[in-house]
Amino acid sequence: MVNDGARSGLGWRTRLTRKREYDEDDVRVRPSRSSRPRTRTRPKHSDAVEGFVVAVDRGRYTCHIAGTDAVVTAMRARELGRRGVVVGDNVQIVGDVTGRPDTLARIVRIDDRRSVLMRTADDEEGSTEGRFERVVVANAEQLVIVNSLHDPPPRTGFIDRCLVAAYDAEIEPLLCLTKGDLAGPEAVLDYYSELDLPYVLCRPGEPIDDLVAALSGKVSVMIGHSGVGKSTLVNRLVPGTDRAVGVVSAVGKGRHTSTSAVALRLPESKLRLPESKRSGGWIIDTPGVRSFGLAHVSADSLLHGFPDLVEASTRCAPNCDHTGAGGECGLDMLVAEGGADPRRLASFRRLLASKEGTAEPTEPTDEAYEA
Repeated sequence: MVNDGARSGLGWRTRLTRKREYDEDDVRVRPSRSSRPRTRTRPKHSDAVEGFVVAVDRGRYTCHIAGTDAVVTAMRARELGRRGVVVGDNVQIVGDVTGRPDTLARIVRIDDRRSVLMRTADDEEGSTEGRFERVVVANAEQLVIVNSLHDPPPRTGFIDRCLVAAYDAEIEPLLCLTKGDLAGPEAVLDYYSELDLPYVLCRPGEPIDDLVAALSGKVSVMIGHSGVGKSTLVNRLVPGTDRAVGVVSAVGKGRHTSTSAVALRLPESKLRLPESKRSGGWIIDTPGVRSFGLAHVSADSLLHGFPDLVEASTRCAPNCDHTGAGGECGLDMLVAEGGADPRRLASFRRLLASKEGTAEPTEPTDEAYEA
């Protein structure tokens, strides 16, 4: 039994006094759901300025501010979700857009892309990466396929893949043949004689006016095997860029020198060009690649990458797979009549087999096919 006198003692009074020392600053009350309703309304960012993504590096995006010479570093805003930002994207930016050192802006919107150039990471399903699609660049108007005529030798299989990707993305292709001092372009041009494929020929020590004229006023992306002289061309097109230049190994393969895609602003051309092309343009240099996967391209789009063969498909039987194994194929008829180069049909069927995963293990790779 507790004594009332004991309850009124000093110990009980002390405990009561200590309890009264707390005030509202020591109490944290979680607001109820009804008091702070969530909203889907997002800020309009009416003060955002337009930018052009020129480089991407580990979550930081280098952007050129339209109408100025300012180049800012930006990060993605949370409201973009999982939407990726790639080189060539036109974006809306808020924050510090002065381009001063140690400042960081924020990308709040990605404008609709006019074109998307994609490639599959690998055509082999059993590879570590599998068939993952990658966006190479956005909003490119022209795909410059750089191929050397010697050391390393031209790879028509790689050019065919790039043409398919360009036609699928609705980007104009341009064939750029380098090292013209070591070999002539006749063999490669003969292979594509049935196509209306524009090309330029580059030689060391000679002007590259034809290439400059083809690039001026456009957003162009350059792609090619390592060692074909792509970085050398970029350094000539944009003096002071100092893109790393490598050498070709003893087995005829180049070493990777460019490690990431970067967009470079072309200087104003001094050539006599239409006024719309005098503003320079942009050239996007990409890392050298050894393969250009097309697993993301449908079979129909793959065939349309061979304009010299596509019309013959109207002569095929219904549901023809164009492999030649299911009976008469209009493509075989066209070749038999001399209307197309048999090497073109062979290249198409190699790509089709590679895409479907039915290529024989002994089949040589694209790099083994030379013009």
